[in-house]
Amino acid sequence: MQSLQEKASQWSGVATADAFAIDEGNLFEALGGTTQPFVDLSTNFYTRVYEDEEEWFREIFAGSKKEDAIQNQYEFLVQRMGGPPLFSQRRGHPALIARHQPFLVTHRAAERWLHHMQKALDTTERIDADSKPKMMDFFRHTAYFLVAGNEMTRQQGQVVICKHATSKPAE
Repeated sequence: MQSLQEKASQWSGVATADAFAIDEGNLFEALGGTTQPFVDLSTNFYTRVYEDEEEWFREIFAGSKKEDAIQNQYEFLVQRMGGPPLFSQRRGHPALIARHQPFLVTHRAAERWLHHMQKALDTTERIDADSKPKMMDFFRHTAYFLVAGNEMTRQQGQVVICKHATSKPAE
């Protein structure tokens, strides 16, 4: 049976090694050691998402406040790209599959999400040209990792629960 990482690589066209090239250095530090590039990226991204012309896509996000979505994403990105664990301190373990389980994460939705992320990356000036392709490879692979996780949980009728998903934020 194919692992979720293998499916993500197959479907995304991004090898696992390329997806995790973001770990070869510290992108948080490379981008200035502040949250601002990630706040800018997330704000740019979610502005596009919430204004998407496709109603089916906007509906995926209808149950979330734009400000909350921006904060969740930038805190996750800061943490994942080598910065302080802002997301885990506030929300617990990222548990991406479990947190996205309520949403129908399909190939079509992943591609639409990636379309907006590419546009956001392209227009976020605080992210340098060398970091953008590494980040996009990570985003592409991760989007399809979520598609694979979504398909697995729906086919098996199970809810993926990570023991850390309900952890309380650090005091």
